[in-house]
Amino acid sequence: MTELPAESSPSLRDIYTVSRLNREVRALLEGSFPLIWLEAEISNLARPASGHWYFTLKDENAQVRAAMFRNRNRLLRFAPANGMQVLVRARIGLYEARGEFQLIVEHMEEAGDGALRRAFEALRNRLDAEGLFAMERKRPLPRLPRQIGVITSPTGAALRDILTTLRRRFPGIPVIVYPVPVQGETAAPEIARMLHLAGERGECDVLILARGGGSLEDLWAFNEEGVARALAACPLPVVTGIGHEVDFTIADFVADQRAPTPTAAAELLTPDRREWAHRAQQLMNRLERAGIGRLQRLEQHLRWLRTRLPHPARRIEDGLQRLDELALRRDQAIGHRLRHEASRLALLHSRLRQQAPLPRLARHRMALDHLRERLGHVMQSGLKDRQARLHALGQTLDAVNPLATLSRGYAIVQRADDGTLVRRHADVAPGERITARLGEGRLLATVEETRED
Repeated sequence: MTELPAESSPSLRDIYTVSRLNREVRALLEGSFPLIWLEAEISNLARPASGHWYFTLKDENAQVRAAMFRNRNRLLRFAPANGMQVLVRARIGLYEARGEFQLIVEHMEEAGDGALRRAFEALRNRLDAEGLFAMERKRPLPRLPRQIGVITSPTGAALRDILTTLRRRFPGIPVIVYPVPVQGETAAPEIARMLHLAGERGECDVLILARGGGSLEDLWAFNEEGVARALAACPLPVVTGIGHEVDFTIADFVADQRAPTPTAAAELLTPDRREWAHRAQQLMNRLERAGIGRLQRLEQHLRWLRTRLPHPARRIEDGLQRLDELALRRDQAIGHRLRHEASRLALLHSRLRQQAPLPRLARHRMALDHLRERLGHVMQSGLKDRQARLHALGQTLDAVNPLATLSRGYAIVQRADDGTLVRRHADVAPGERITARLGEGRLLATVEETRED
């Protein structure tokens, strides 16, 4: 009988199910790829009632299925649509139920705006690492500025809002306008140059850097590295009022103070004149009342002193009594201190005895003996387990040993010249020499005749 090779035996094959295959492929994919950024076009967008989004991301040559779950897509600030070019951050996975390769999208942004945001985040992280945003380097603002400088467009609405607010709140503060473009290629260099000029001239106590609202691209001059470093190097404190309340620029992080709008920047630097006038009148009234009250108390105290002027001998007696009282308190304090120090010394002596090395060595020696005894038990137990396992493996090996089959009367027949196994009568010819391996020893023979049973 011809035996099957061991590796083809059905009991030894590692047979997969489809579920197991998909599960292991999914684990391999998710473990081999980190979160990736991908720019592509959306198509086949579906929004079922569950709130999850399912769509295809494609370019001109290929496409891939993608899913964005509800807890992620609810954070988006725009509504994606078919044909929209987007930038996504996703992890790679496999939908096990259908064996489909797919992307699980964690974040999505519009591709055009996304490039600017990536540049914004990269510069912000780098400047933050250099310490340009640290609170320690930010300077306090003057409580009442002697003169305010405004760096903005001379024709923009931001300048009108700032001047109107300053006139309304405190018209006595003079203002110097440093005109710059606030949008376009020349805006950032001009803003940086004007910050340097205002710092050199030193004619203002504080500066306002402002412009009205706009898109991320409109505000990009305030996200340039040159403007950020000029702000950090400016010797004057700077307040930014750029865009609307939701707009943040790199300049806002570097400046000494950020205001949500240009108007809020002007309000931040100026007190309300009506409030100050009211406060001044209150202080004048309090000063007048305090002066009158002080004079009245001094007159009353003077009258009391005139009635209570003691005799010199009485003052000496009082002084001697006070001296005795102080001496008694001194002796009591010294005694209390001595008792406290003696108690503290006894406590330290007791703690020193507890930390003596001999008792600690004895405890460690006992612990070492205990661990040595446990180690011996563990080694003996482990040795017995391995001996029993070796015996079982030996019995299993004996059961599958081909020599055991030979001991029951079977033989392995080979051709004597090349050692080829003889499985059929046609494998040898009469007169050919063969060897037969028995349970004990071998036989060398010559074939006299071959025939088919």
